[in-house]
Amino acid sequence: MAVIITEQAAGEVKRIMESQKVEANTVLRMGVAGGGCSGLAYTLGFDTQFDPAVDARYENHGVALVTSKKMALHLDGTTIDFQDSPMGRGFTIDNPNYPRGGGCPGCGGH
Repeated sequence: MAVIITEQAAGEVKRIMESQKVEANTVLRMGVAGGGCSGLAYTLGFDTQFDPAVDARYENHGVALVTSKKMALHLDGTTIDFQDSPMGRGFTIDNPNYPRGGGCPGCGGH
C-alpha cells in the first residue's frame, strides 16, 4: 500500500504550488510526530530535497509526496484529502493505523 492523495487534495496542492511559484522539482513532504493523548501530529510542507536512500516517494494525481522511510510504515494506507465546507477549509489526514483522538485509556480518549 501507500499514502494516497485524493484528487481534491492534489488539486489544492497544485493551486498552492502555482500561487507560491515553487521550483519545478518541489515535492510535498509529510512529517509525523507523536502527539500523546491526542494521537499523531502531521505536518505538510514543500521541499526540494528527496533522497531515495532515506525517503519514500508516492505520486497521486500529479503530486509527488515524500516522507522518511522510517515514517512510511506508520503511514501505510493513509489518505490525505481536502475539505472545503461551511464547517471549515483544510487538509484532512485519515490514518487507519492509529485511532482518531488518540486512544489513551487514562484520559478517556476513545
